[in-house]
Amino acid sequence: IASMPSAANLAGQPAIYTEEQLKAYRSGKRPHEVMGVIARTLSDEDIRNLAVWYAEIRITVEMPQ
Repeated sequence: IASMPSAANLAGQPAIYTEEQLKAYRSGKRPHEVMGVIARTLSDEDIRNLAVWYAEIRITVEMPQ
């Protein structure tokens, strides 16, 4: 779960979504000052592994009382 309002929540996102976004950051298709620098160093295998790891994080939601 992101702690900054401008950062995306990665936990629980489908792996294919996270993988596509990281590749878009890496290529510059999706520009972002910080993520572009980080993603540029990632291999396809790194991206795949990160995407699967984040997808496995389970999020729980509670209804307000």
